[in-house]
Amino acid sequence: MASRILSDELLRAIRDRAAAHDKANDFFDDDLAELKAAGYLAALVPESMGGPGLGLQDLVHEQARLAGAAPATALGVNMHHVWTGVARFLHDRGDSSMDWLLREALAGEVFAFGYSEAGNDLVLLGSRTQARPDGEGGYTFHGRKIFTSNSPGWTRLGTMGLDEEAGVIVHAFITRDGGGVEILDDWDTIGMRASQSRTTVLDGAHAPADRVMRKVAPGPTLDPYVLGIFTSFELLTASVYAGIADRALELAVETVRTRMSMKTGKAYAQAPDIRWRIASAALAQDGVWPQFDQAAAAIDAGQNLGAAWFRQTAGIKVRATETARYVVDEAIRSSGGSTYFNRSELGRLYRDVLAGIFHPSDDESAHATVAQSLLGPIE
Repeated sequence: MASRILSDELLRAIRDRAAAHDKANDFFDDDLAELKAAGYLAALVPESMGGPGLGLQDLVHEQARLAGAAPATALGVNMHHVWTGVARFLHDRGDSSMDWLLREALAGEVFAFGYSEAGNDLVLLGSRTQARPDGEGGYTFHGRKIFTSNSPGWTRLGTMGLDEEAGVIVHAFITRDGGGVEILDDWDTIGMRASQSRTTVLDGAHAPADRVMRKVAPGPTLDPYVLGIFTSFELLTASVYAGIADRALELAVETVRTRMSMKTGKAYAQAPDIRWRIASAALAQDGVWPQFDQAAAAIDAGQNLGAAWFRQTAGIKVRATETARYVVDEAIRSSGGSTYFNRSELGRLYRDVLAGIFHPSDDESAHATVAQSLLGPIE
């Protein structure tokens, strides 16, 4: 079984293009083509199905390495990996209902995650989008999805909507060429620009019966499909920001070794306050990776923690993204005013890392999850 797919050479090529994609605010087509050619989009496909057979723990580390080269590319590809992560989660637990997705990923299809909606703080537990039955077991979807990473590149979109008459949340997949989809050119952000996470308008986008994966009641559920979404999304998304932090620390170390002080005539690496900042950032980051490894290895081993998965993985996501913001901030404080220019890689990481606070679970919902696990629901 492989544990790595991304070569150092491939990562260097992707890093060399990252600044240009950020400046142009365009999509990483070239990166996507090379990642696909390397077999990276099929990373989680089991060896028994002809894939590389990486586990979630392996992929978390690969995603961090990719993010260290090009955060926006990693974030875009991440939403594809979330779906292969769900399919693998089910496959490893004896549920073959999403093996088709693993086969399609191996064949080169590109998946995206069309769940986020403006003002919907229920996230997986409710939807503003309508799911209308087609009378043959399928559904059409009608609504607006935001932050749809990988917008120019996806061929398959996982989405959800509410069947109001039946009172169920419908989880299904649509195709790009199936009609009923409009992708707006509205992605002009301060960071994660190449991810092109554009708004997607669904107006009759059709999912046939064999691509309707689940129909579940709104509200909390321990359905394995929903657990697979939650755990894969939290860990893989958090790993992107952990990769940003790893790269920021690396850049800071390089910078302070060569940046000279006129006051002392020595490199800033010899200044006690700078050394303290670098060490403080490293101490914070050192605490992140054991958490990833423990949770991802448990998922790979097929452990069933039930509702405890929500607390554990939401907590990792919040701690990893908040730690990443701290590490990048300390790296910039140590590296000087040159990082304020757009040409600075650290300056770009500073803009990119901010996006971590907007992905679910956010700080508030993670605290609510932990409070409920300890104190029970609010009466």
